[in-house]
Amino acid sequence: MAADASSAAPLQDPALRHDWSKAEVEALFALPFNDLLFQAQSLHRQHHKPNSVQLSTLLSIKTGACPEDCAYCPQSVRFETGLKKEPLLDVEVVLEAAREAKDNGATRFCMGAAWRSPKDRDLDRVEAMVRGVKAMGLETCVTLGMLKPAQAERLADAGLDYYNHNLDTSPEFYGKIISTRTYEDRLDTLANVRAAGVKVCCGGIVGMGEQESDRAGLLQQLANLSPHPESVPINDLVQVEGTPLKGAEQLHPLEFVRMIAVARVLMPKSYVRLSAGRQAMSEETQALCFLAGANSIFYGEKLLTTANPQNEKDRALLARLGISTEGSVSAPPAAARESQQGESCSTRCC
Repeated sequence: MAADASSAAPLQDPALRHDWSKAEVEALFALPFNDLLFQAQSLHRQHHKPNSVQLSTLLSIKTGACPEDCAYCPQSVRFETGLKKEPLLDVEVVLEAAREAKDNGATRFCMGAAWRSPKDRDLDRVEAMVRGVKAMGLETCVTLGMLKPAQAERLADAGLDYYNHNLDTSPEFYGKIISTRTYEDRLDTLANVRAAGVKVCCGGIVGMGEQESDRAGLLQQLANLSPHPESVPINDLVQVEGTPLKGAEQLHPLEFVRMIAVARVLMPKSYVRLSAGRQAMSEETQALCFLAGANSIFYGEKLLTTANPQNEKDRALLARLGISTEGSVSAPPAAARESQQGESCSTRCC
């Protein structure tokens, strides 16, 4: 890292940019940790409530047997992970899960299917899911793989709010992770979604053996999309036995926080979601991520096929930090700590 890159980027954000150079992004990564967090938190406060997070819940609506070879994914048919193939869920099963998510405080319900790309006949049921979830007053999001323009338009007509399609990593490192889908394929799907009038949820995964320059390259790609993705999930790799990335060197927690902070600086108006990997994160690491500008989390006990923190654990942490969730108000930190004294984890629910 450079000794001092404090002059590499302005402390203020006079206008959203879509022309970041790789050198500028790398200079942000090179900032002293405290300086970077100060810049990220300052921008965060300009555009968001500083002590509020948005809760999303993710459900796998079709699990396993994906034909792609994404090296991180236990749902690939190419890897022996012990995951059982499951067909597309019935609409009412999905709607019941959405009701439960709403009752637990989620404001966005995300549905993921392990497809390379959906068949048109599959979209009939997915559209019904979207309409049903939308009717509950929840924001809707799906991730179904690559989309053709007409498919994106169908989902938009059904009322879809967000489409998730991650870039995963930098263009340079991408070929070491995936060979069955090109980077351009991913960008084309994002363009089709935008053209249909659907908001974009797009981020990536760290801890896959990439270099810091690759993390900078990923964020450069995201920040130079115009408009920026409205939602930017940052995932810390969850290693699964049987996948090629099992045993990869884990990213240091402070480097993960740095990733969140740079994402916030580059895309100040976007939701930056602290996504997969929270199960293994300490509360201190998560608190630093919120300080760095994360303002959305996946809430629920499972993310597609991997574990996520228990709801009660999340509620206790947010209360301890004095962080409220969208659509609710939490107690201030002192009151939250007082209310938790002598209570077990199973009863500390805000």
